[in-house]
Amino acid sequence: MLAASLSTTASITDPIVDLAVDFIDRVGVIGVFILMTLESACIPVPSEATMLFAGFNVSEGETTLLAVTAAGVLGNVLGSWMAWAAGYYGRTELLERSRFIHINPKHLAAADRWFERHGDATVFWTRMLPIIRTFISLPAGVARMPFWRFTLLTLAGCIPWVLALALIGKSVGDNWTDWQGKLHYFDYFVAALIVIGLIYLLIRWRRGSGGGGEPGTDSGPAASGRGASPDGAA
Repeated sequence: MLAASLSTTASITDPIVDLAVDFIDRVGVIGVFILMTLESACIPVPSEATMLFAGFNVSEGETTLLAVTAAGVLGNVLGSWMAWAAGYYGRTELLERSRFIHINPKHLAAADRWFERHGDATVFWTRMLPIIRTFISLPAGVARMPFWRFTLLTLAGCIPWVLALALIGKSVGDNWTDWQGKLHYFDYFVAALIVIGLIYLLIRWRRGSGGGGEPGTDSGPAASGRGASPDGAA
């Protein structure tokens, strides 16, 4: 089953990779900028394919390493701003008022506290992890991470990832597609970790909410004099 899932994932991303390569072939460095912007704006355009092919173009003398690296980093920052803004300004409407994806305010406050403690390291390090780097800006915005701190951490995390991929593409030349295929295994590993983490969080959430009352019925220990709250039960 795992092999079938990996094969399906590859078959889904292959057309996107082909489209990205064709786009860069047509418009050059601007294409790198646009594709990396989309990738950081929560649109799953593989940065591995984009930057490896950009590095290959450098080896062919069609552009420079500085140009493709700058385009990739600036695109990542711009796309991250978009996703951060969607989380920051859409938090109330999407998470607190929506009937479809409503999140308990207590759980949201707990997430905010976690992000206050670990948000800096999370934003920086996940910029160098496939899949997660595409979506991390959204929760950073939801958690109200300050804009300029978010920007500096994003910039610092994007530079080594983008530069490393471009250097690999430049070094291997025509063999850049082989490297792109090898990096898929790293994608699968990260995806497996994400699934495990989500299952763990779901279990913790179910255990934490199992003894409580219905959402929205918590009235606090001193809200009225008519009996104790169900939350007080063991």
